[in-house]
Amino acid sequence: MKSNAKEQDKNYLDYIPVPGKQVRYEISEGKVTIYQENRGMFNCIFQVLLKKPKVSQIHLDEMGNFIWPLMDGKRSIFDIAEQVKEQFGEKAEPLYPRLVKYFQMLKDYGFIEFRN
Repeated sequence: MKSNAKEQDKNYLDYIPVPGKQVRYEISEGKVTIYQENRGMFNCIFQVLLKKPKVSQIHLDEMGNFIWPLMDGKRSIFDIAEQVKEQFGEKAEPLYPRLVKYFQMLKDYGFIEFRN
């Protein structure tokens, strides 16, 4: 029960997202590509048997391409949200829940870390 209470007390809008230390990515012509190495026993088997790539490329969508360069270690999710609102307007709504979920997913995949 305590972990749920802690989850509810977090204000993700105050968190400062930064790319993960081990994350490889590149930005070319305003488009972000994240490179994820496929490790583990099953990935090795699939690489040999099914010719799956050793490194997957993840291409971000329009909003992700806009957001990623804003993660400079200084801007909070709230600060980034304000810029997203200015850039995308109604297209970004519901803005705050959507951004919080987006950043939680990036963190769950290990692409970013939070500073608070």
